Amino acid sequence: QVQLVESGGGLVQAGGSLRLSCAASGRTFSSYFVGWFRQAPGKEREFVAGISWGPTYTYYADSVRGRFAISRDNAKNTVYLQMNRLKPEDTAVYSCAARQGPSSRAGADFGSWGQGTQVTVSS
Repeated sequence: QVQLVESGGGLVQAGGSLRLSCAASGRTFSSYFVGWFRQAPGKEREFVAGISWGPTYTYYADSVRGRFAISRDNAKNTVYLQMNRLKPEDTAVYSCAARQGPSSRAGADFGSWGQGTQVTVSS
């Protein structure tokens, strides 16, 4: 399994931006599909964005499409989530996850998870 470490969370005002990073160790991300998920207090975990490794396809939840952008850096074995025009409802713990195989929006399909990073958007 690949080990994942997220970073980049924090407190930001509504309308601001943050960039989350998901760094892999143990194995490279090649052949893995990587997704970002989030979970707010009292709510179920939800898919936010995903990226395939070759060829590159990206996937977004409707709630973030046009505001968030997922990308990768092969040399650094890292996936990023650029979050712009943040809203208070984006407040959650954000986790990255990886799976070997095709794209998926279901968290249960992912075998490797990071520890999560808190994103708080104030109004």
